[in-house]
Amino acid sequence: MLDADDVRRIALSLPRTAERELWNIPTFHVAGRMYVTVPDDGTSFAVRCPKLERTELIAAEPDKFWVPAHEANSSWVRARLGALEDEQELYDILVDSWKQAAPTDLAESFDN
Repeated sequence: MLDADDVRRIALSLPRTAERELWNIPTFHVAGRMYVTVPDDGTSFAVRCPKLERTELIAAEPDKFWVPAHEANSSWVRARLGALEDEQELYDILVDSWKQAAPTDLAESFDN
């Protein structure tokens, strides 16, 4: 089963990523912009997700994705690590969030 260490390992493998602790939790940033956090007990993670896509994502897979009430107005979504299919799915989700946060030239030059 995937865990917070997998999130950390994959996030840190992406270009120009740095880990910082904020709010007493690990957060990962590209070029100074946060793109993933590992909240609370490490069983989930939060990533950037445009609100329109987020609504569709949650409707399609509510056991996997959700938004806590206090984050309802944000452009972030949470994913349950135990509900992901495999490491490739985790990688794809993290890369998508990374590309949203990365400078355009860096995101466009990334070949995953």
